Amino acid sequence: MTIRLATLDDVPAILELIRRVVPLMRATGNLQWDNQYPNAAVFEKDIAQNQLWVTELDNQLVGLAAITTDQEPEYAEVGWDLAETAVVVHRLAVDPAVRGRGVAARLMNQAEEVARQRGIGVLRIDTNTQNEATQRLFPKLGYQFAGEIGLGFRPGLRFFCYEKRLKTS
Repeated sequence: MTIRLATLDDVPAILELIRRVVPLMRATGNLQWDNQYPNAAVFEKDIAQNQLWVTELDNQLVGLAAITTDQEPEYAEVGWDLAETAVVVHRLAVDPAVRGRGVAARLMNQAEEVARQRGIGVLRIDTNTQNEATQRLFPKLGYQFAGEIGLGFRPGLRFFCYEKRLKTS
């Protein structure tokens, strides 16, 4: 399994991955993504900003995550100081065919590596309240539950926020 920064050549495979993931999300009541979001423009912007990471297994793109410092204004509702720089994982997706093989954990570990390289001591992430897989994963990786919010760009949905503070040496 390899993790690397995505390139524009990856966009077709990324969109195929999203097309496989969205119906399964929606079938479990997780309406966070649909046929409008995330889209090619979102991923192309991530790639242009060198913040989209992909995972390959047997030469197939099987996972992705945008590893950014973009914090939603609503994060303040759980008491987070938005002036504090944090690495934030957005758009985490794993091919259903390889679920349970550690792809999401590897991407989250990559976020920690990015944080360490940049000297950032805090990681944050939000997930739809209906996404039980991530609600199990994040605490296993040392993330602490911080609270629940709504996001203005996804009206009607609720999101759980998690944070992890890295040990500094």
